Amino acid sequence: MKIVLKVLSFVLLPSLVFANQPTDWQLSFQNPGSPLMQELVDFHSVVFWIITVITLFVFVLLAYVCVKFSAKNNKTPTKTTHNALLEVAWTLIPVLILVVIAIPSFRLLYKQNDFSNIDMTIKATGYTWYWGYEYPDHDDITFDSIMLQDDELKENQPRLLTTDNLLVLPVKKNIKVLITSDPSGVIHSWSVPSLGVKMDAIPGRLNETYFYINEPGMYYGQCSELCGSGHGFMPITVKAVTNEEFTSWLETAKEEFASNHKDKNLALK
Repeated sequence: MKIVLKVLSFVLLPSLVFANQPTDWQLSFQNPGSPLMQELVDFHSVVFWIITVITLFVFVLLAYVCVKFSAKNNKTPTKTTHNALLEVAWTLIPVLILVVIAIPSFRLLYKQNDFSNIDMTIKATGYTWYWGYEYPDHDDITFDSIMLQDDELKENQPRLLTTDNLLVLPVKKNIKVLITSDPSGVIHSWSVPSLGVKMDAIPGRLNETYFYINEPGMYYGQCSELCGSGHGFMPITVKAVTNEEFTSWLETAKEEFASNHKDKNLALK
């Protein structure tokens, strides 16, 4: 029994450690880290099977027509001009399929823009080529988050996805993100796949989205808008912690990034 448990831990542990980041030869979504992402994955699965059945039906129908109405098997072509029953069927069935797809789709679109129960707000600003973060609800804590180079990485820190300053956030909270880009910069996109978040960062415009993190852990993302030579070096590293740990981090962050707050005030003056 112990041997079986050791083997299972050896097999499953890597998948848990890297659950919230891309892995080699990955063909599916990352494990959902938020309720919204879970619903997006479920919706994708439903649509996938619908379009698979439709595709197979079309191929089977095409093969049937090619054989049934070939010159060899259909020496006397039919003179049928229409079939009312078939015409009604191939009109109504696609409409019903679209309705089945549309209902959960509209529900998801509504949820993605439902900001009625927000617990806290952060701001993400895209620069060339890194992200800057602000915590307006917590004394305007401000810092930049820059990718670590290969020689700076520690064990189990993923290459091209790890930053020097982590975006620390509490779990079990509805977190709104205000997203923009440096006025003198270019368009970026703030994306964390496992949380179901992707929003463009546009100079001079403030976009917003929100997410809810289920469990503590590390969640990774990147800029997903081609933005120049440093596009591939703009990772997003989210560290989700408990509320107690977040409160403790806030006290440390206020001291650690105090100079950033002062510099920001001077710049505004």
